[in-house]
Amino acid sequence: MRKRPKKSSPSRKPKPRRAEGSPLKPRGKPRARAYYPAFIDLGGRPCVVVGGGRVAERKVSALLEAGARVTVVSPALTRGLSRKGSAGEIRHRARRFRPSDLGGVFLVIAATDSEEENTRISQAASEAGVPLVNVVDMPEHCGFIVPATVKRGPLTIAVSTSGASPAMARAIREELEGHYGPAFGKYLATLRRKREAALREMEDPEERERFLKSLVSEGVLDALRRGKRPGGPGKKKK
Repeated sequence: MRKRPKKSSPSRKPKPRRAEGSPLKPRGKPRARAYYPAFIDLGGRPCVVVGGGRVAERKVSALLEAGARVTVVSPALTRGLSRKGSAGEIRHRARRFRPSDLGGVFLVIAATDSEEENTRISQAASEAGVPLVNVVDMPEHCGFIVPATVKRGPLTIAVSTSGASPAMARAIREELEGHYGPAFGKYLATLRRKREAALREMEDPEERERFLKSLVSEGVLDALRRGKRPGGPGKKKK
């Protein structure tokens, strides 16, 4: 009995090999960005805000509060920014943005009302090697994003949803504002002095730790949440 010849399988084209070091194509949905939370010392550092509207004004105020040296690039300014310029608090370049505005800059915020212009600023900042870049409402063009914050003197509480829902971040911030009132900021000024004195005068580290923990006990925090000075007199009963 003669054997039938085996059928040859159809030839398959070899899969192209990925060049070494070339990026893999992402599969499925893009992964959400992960951010590293940090507080940055901007004291004396040159920062640029491009835009002269209300959003830019809020950004400028926050940078000035952090001690930054701020230059604003915009043909026009809000009244608040104009006053800051007249008072010498900021430097104003009354024109449209130029890439040369980014020379030696540590941080730039693009806050114009044009997405196209903001994207151009982000690209220019990347090419110029600016360490920190933020584009308002366009996290895909940001090197950092700005959280919603509650500030009470030295106390800063930051809330971020990693860009998923700025509205949620604001809602949480507003809730925190009700729990952490001005009393916390005032008490922290006292805490700073007491901590510095304890570090100087209390040699036993365990005793010092117990003392410092007693200054932030649950009773102390509860009093502060009610707007009371810890250890101070409460409301008198009628």
